[in-house]
Amino acid sequence: MIVIKKVSKSFGNYMALNEIDLEIATGDTVGLAGPSGSGKSTLLRCIQGLEVPDSGVISCSGRPGFMFQDFQLFPHMTVWENILYAPTTRKFLPQSLLEIKASELLLHLGVEQFKDRYPAGLSGGQKQRVALARTLIFNPDILLCDEPTSGLDVATTRDVAVLLKSIQRQKTTVIIASHDLDFLMQISHRIILLKNGGIASDIEPQKLANPIEYLKKLYE
Repeated sequence: MIVIKKVSKSFGNYMALNEIDLEIATGDTVGLAGPSGSGKSTLLRCIQGLEVPDSGVISCSGRPGFMFQDFQLFPHMTVWENILYAPTTRKFLPQSLLEIKASELLLHLGVEQFKDRYPAGLSGGQKQRVALARTLIFNPDILLCDEPTSGLDVATTRDVAVLLKSIQRQKTTVIIASHDLDFLMQISHRIILLKNGGIASDIEPQKLANPIEYLKKLYE
């Protein structure tokens, strides 16, 4: 369960979040939609603890993991080194268990053949899978994804949707910030539209005849 109470965050004169109240149940997949600057990424970063709210409280029953929009893979490290660097540094698990888990993740995500490549030699979709593996090695209870399909083609976007659905089956809570409403509709139990730092709409898309058109009207 994630409980957000009266959370506000500003950057100078820009109010990114304005007294957000929100509860997200364990195991739900929630899409955060909204125009650029609506507060989607800021809300994710506050949940993760990468940003500190100016006011309000966020409580999470579980460990969050964050997948960045630009992947943030270390260019001087191979895929294998990228995945193992943080958990090894933090001594998250014994090294032998970390390596077993890393191998399993690479196999599951279909990038095991690229373990010795550097990020410059990977496609956007391959980088996305590596970034996901690097996040999942920590066994997060909550997966926070910032624009996971940004810059990806249709086929790769479909692959990302399949991967996230497989994570859903593990009862992981997933929160995805995205401009891609079609993508969010494929995987989200619930879609929250942020606008001007507040919640403009909170819907269960399966209960609406045309949820995309409904949300697009609220963008205006």
